[in-house]
Amino acid sequence: MTLIFAHRGSSSSHPENTMISFMEANKAGADGIELDVQLTKDGEIVIIHDDKVDRTTNGKGFVKDLTLAEIKQLNAGHHFKKGTFEDTIPTLQEFLTWFKQTNLLCNIEYKSTTITNHELEDKVVQLVRQYQLEDRIIFSSFNHYSIVYSYRLAPEIETAPLYMEGIYMPWVYADSIRAKGIHPHYKVTPNELIILAQQNGIAVRPFTINQEKDIKRFMEVNTAAIITDYPAMAREIKNNL
Repeated sequence: MTLIFAHRGSSSSHPENTMISFMEANKAGADGIELDVQLTKDGEIVIIHDDKVDRTTNGKGFVKDLTLAEIKQLNAGHHFKKGTFEDTIPTLQEFLTWFKQTNLLCNIEYKSTTITNHELEDKVVQLVRQYQLEDRIIFSSFNHYSIVYSYRLAPEIETAPLYMEGIYMPWVYADSIRAKGIHPHYKVTPNELIILAQQNGIAVRPFTINQEKDIKRFMEVNTAAIITDYPAMAREIKNNL
């Protein structure tokens, strides 16, 4: 059965990467949440996708140049549906406190570009262990150095590389970096690849699948999971199949 991961929460209906979006995804019947983490100027882990706050909030500037106190002043729903929903940028700790009380899984994406500084991974792993959530977390990143470091630090927590291009035999690559899954862009994920990867023990969780026909295709071929902005629609399609 294909699991449904809500991309940045229920980001089609609520402001992405906010607690209201995550709670809505849970209500909509998602099996998991996908979210993005990075560090503030004072080294706190916050949940936000872009390296700047401009697109999603009423603030300006790079996340790494703002303190947590400054970030907490911003409205993360400012640009979404004319500011219908107001919410703050959550910390990973706030999220995990809520998440621990649910039955959800969570895909934490490291928004990391460096191959030498691993402060983000160190802090995230420490927090996940503190909450004893190792078996409900998957770490992913487009920065594969980041997830390899993560695996070495915490081999008990699953990792999965994110990628946009067609990779030849990606299950071989995944296995070589000890990843248990792959998170490819849906356009480079034909049915044959899903079947072969999963026969070789590698879970396939493509992103970001928002069209009904695509959701159906991935579910019909028993893809391990899909990552979608529309968890409610995906749940309805899954129930009808």
